[in-house]
Amino acid sequence: MTAPTSTLSAEAKNIISNANYVYSFFASLGFIAGCFLLYSFIQTHRAHRRLAWLDCLLWVFCGFQVLLLLLSLYAVVHSSQYLQTTALGCAALSFFINTASLCGLLVLVLMAYVLTLDPPSHALLRKPGVCAALVILSSVLISLLLAGLRGPSIELEKEIYCYMDRAHAGSHYAGAKLCLVFLIPYILQLGLLIGGCVRQWKSEGRFLSGSEEGPMFLTITVVVFSCLLFYHVVLVKEKVQTHEQPLLRVAEFVLFSGSSASLLLVLFMHRLCRESLYGVLRQLRDCCRRRGNTQPNRNIIAPHIEVTDTLQDIES
Repeated sequence: MTAPTSTLSAEAKNIISNANYVYSFFASLGFIAGCFLLYSFIQTHRAHRRLAWLDCLLWVFCGFQVLLLLLSLYAVVHSSQYLQTTALGCAALSFFINTASLCGLLVLVLMAYVLTLDPPSHALLRKPGVCAALVILSSVLISLLLAGLRGPSIELEKEIYCYMDRAHAGSHYAGAKLCLVFLIPYILQLGLLIGGCVRQWKSEGRFLSGSEEGPMFLTITVVVFSCLLFYHVVLVKEKVQTHEQPLLRVAEFVLFSGSSASLLLVLFMHRLCRESLYGVLRQLRDCCRRRGNTQPNRNIIAPHIEVTDTLQDIES
């Protein structure tokens, strides 16, 4: 078995290496933002004891994006050398990435539904347990279908160089993933948003512009859409030749960058998270000021010489 990078030119390896460095920095920022967001939501939940339904969905969405960043470590650690594992392990990695990505997209669909119908008209969709079960079950079933279409090219126990999506998996797999993991979730979102606009237009009200979460939701969904679009355009090509392998790896980095960008956008656009961040920064600033102003008290005793003349000294 020869490494897929053995036929790559030095220029191609340099492209992948530079993309890896850029993504590593961006992913680190996103991971830090994601950890802070989860901490902020937990603190908010403890303070208010109950979060709004849309905030709960946002919390779950951030959790899935953090999970995707953790799963992307396989690409960061191995860079252009690719992960070497068994065919079964590679299929499992692809399955978990597809499941986490789908869960995040379906949560965005639920957010679009809540923004369109606030509160949700269907009683079942008001229950967090039901929504969680629908999202996870749908994502697992679709990922299993994609795993069947992807299929291992060789024996399950044989070691291979792992791609998230095999370039030679065939057009059926690429087309199915394009439809199930990309087009269908965004068609649902677009339909809900158009329905919400029509509904508010008839009632002469404001739709997303009148909601604090509306602009944030639109920004996040556009960013994720752009990253997914770039990746799936690369994947839809039936065969990726050797000279195109850098493009496939860069496309993976772009795909995972959508998760990092989403977490940073939530941190700076969500009011509660933004206020929590400002509060932490103020505490750090005050702490640094207190440490800078508190200087040790130095009681310097000046030498004092007192000359006393005794009677004996005067007489002498």
